[in-house]
Amino acid sequence: MNTIKSVKQNNKTMKIVYCGVLIALSAVGALIKIQGSIAFDSMPGFFAALFLGPSYGALVAGLGHILTAVTSGFPLTLPMHIIIALEMALFGYLFGVFYRKFNYAIAIILAIILNGPIGALVAAFASVLLGLPFSGWVLFYAVIIPLTLASVANIVLAYLIFKITNKYKLRV
Repeated sequence: MNTIKSVKQNNKTMKIVYCGVLIALSAVGALIKIQGSIAFDSMPGFFAALFLGPSYGALVAGLGHILTAVTSGFPLTLPMHIIIALEMALFGYLFGVFYRKFNYAIAIILAIILNGPIGALVAAFASVLLGLPFSGWVLFYAVIIPLTLASVANIVLAYLIFKITNKYKLRV
């Protein structure tokens, strides 16, 4: 019984270590900007959702956006970036769930739709509620294309890296 407990604890420790490394990779991705606070910070979060589980994906994706916002100077204000970070955490979590419940293609398509057009809509709505000067449809049209393209790149890259790790039997 002690051996089983030890193995489970070791597995948990490994997941925490991997999570820390992926958060650090999010920090690096946060420095690779596409537009404003749209960057390559979410790839480690989407990868974590597949490799470590949906909850870890949520943590890494949410923190990844905060790191991007910090390195961008919070261009949409702190409250708005907190909303976006929570949204990213939800999308990272759902990507992991979709992958486990359906298949990779459905998970990728749904995550791109959520993180691209739906994310842009939520940001536009939240910006109006917060009374930001750059808000509503103006914000939506400004971010929809770069956000969707970044989503495609981050999500597809996360999946491809996950497949490579599975090929070489890297597991936690």
